[in-house]
Amino acid sequence: MAFHKQLENLYLFHLVALSGSFQGAADKVGLPRSSVSKRIAKLEQTLNLRLLERSTRKLSLTQSGHELLKSTEPLQQVLHHTETLSEQVHARPQGKVRIGCSTLMAHRLLIPHIHALSDTYPDICFDFNLTDEVVDLIDNHVDIAIRIGHLPDSSLLARQIGEKTFGWYASPAYLAQNGAPESPESLLHHRCLMFKNKAVTLDNWVFVHPSGGVNAINVTPAMISDDARGLVQLATLGQGIIMVDPAFIDQELRSNELVPVLTDYTHPDKQPIHLVCLGKKGRSRAVTCVWEALSEHLLIAPK
Repeated sequence: MAFHKQLENLYLFHLVALSGSFQGAADKVGLPRSSVSKRIAKLEQTLNLRLLERSTRKLSLTQSGHELLKSTEPLQQVLHHTETLSEQVHARPQGKVRIGCSTLMAHRLLIPHIHALSDTYPDICFDFNLTDEVVDLIDNHVDIAIRIGHLPDSSLLARQIGEKTFGWYASPAYLAQNGAPESPESLLHHRCLMFKNKAVTLDNWVFVHPSGGVNAINVTPAMISDDARGLVQLATLGQGIIMVDPAFIDQELRSNELVPVLTDYTHPDKQPIHLVCLGKKGRSRAVTCVWEALSEHLLIAPK
């Protein structure tokens, strides 16, 4: 008999001995009474010992049954502590929850919500995996992530929280010194700040005019970075024009550190933003609580 089956049958024997009946043990573990009876009979057969005296009214332990019960007390203590630990974990969310997203999205969107969640769940340790590159959740031990773009068919649980688009922005100081671009083509004479990482290079800026015309400009970058947050800061310091989602520069727009340019044009690409998580199987209560809270509150309002 497999070792784990022996442990299960010993556990059932312990429950039968404590409750004095097959039905009492069956109710404890959610099995039919007949299944418990068969498992105890199998244990007796494996050990070649008679453990129980059976009558129509009650069960009683044989001498061998008493000796087995006493010898397996350490095992029962381990099982009891395991049950207690399981109850504690499910009663109060605790442990580590690893969240992955881009640096800009973390600072502008995620961290303000985590501040509130940390007060609600003080026993949860939030572990941030901040990168502008798409990472594999399993390989990087990430529990929850924010993904931009259409998701391939997968086992990931996903909830759309917004939509990404692009606009073009510069600081008032830059525009005062260099003038505002009057057309997409005039960007060839301006300093442009470009995002680039292993997965994407945003050097082709596409403009759609209200008349329906489309202009695609391959900009010559003055500065390149794989950190979108750094590019935003460079733009506020007057280093050039940036193409970025306005939802993530809300603070700079409200403070007038950045202002829109080429406002007659729009960008054609609109990509969904999803909160994703591995399936429910094996997911800790801490991850489930954080997932449910972020799914409800982490919504990106369109600009």
